[in-house]
Amino acid sequence: MNKNDTYDRRVVRVSKYLSKHLRHQPDRIGLVLDEGGWVEIDVLLAAAAEHGFPITRKELEHVVAANDKQRFAIEGGRIRASQGHSVDVDLGLSPVTPPPYLYHGTVVRYLDAIRAEGLRPMNRHDVHLSADRETATRVGARRGRPVVLAVDAGAMHRDGHVFHVSANGVWLTRAVPARYLRFPERH
Repeated sequence: MNKNDTYDRRVVRVSKYLSKHLRHQPDRIGLVLDEGGWVEIDVLLAAAAEHGFPITRKELEHVVAANDKQRFAIEGGRIRASQGHSVDVDLGLSPVTPPPYLYHGTVVRYLDAIRAEGLRPMNRHDVHLSADRETATRVGARRGRPVVLAVDAGAMHRDGHVFHVSANGVWLTRAVPARYLRFPERH
């Protein structure tokens, strides 16, 4: 293993650590997020070190800047996850009109449940949707061979469903009833 491999693995570990504690389990390391999901960077770094996972400020800033999905945001001396929370936060996002179609990446094993129940947020606050098929394909590929579903977001919006878009471009809505989904023919 070379130096770059070790560095890349560390970046991934720091990103996953931040996701876990800024989205799902802040209390596990003694963090208290404000109503918008923000926490002081110095508080986060101290808590991580105290719980056996020291992160330098330089590492943190690199992970935030280099993350291809822009999962985190820094504002002044604070940091938060951009979306994907299972803990109660208000990201302060205003409702917006979605494009006619959005996309959701999944895998074959979930299709029967999705056909029956639509898309549900599961342990998150909202269903996450992508503006393009390529992004949805990458999302689905994290769990296996991807299947991309088209979401008739225009019809949903006309029918009163509310959409938000996070700072990193992820489209959010409470749920997507099955009638608004377009499944690929081969599945």
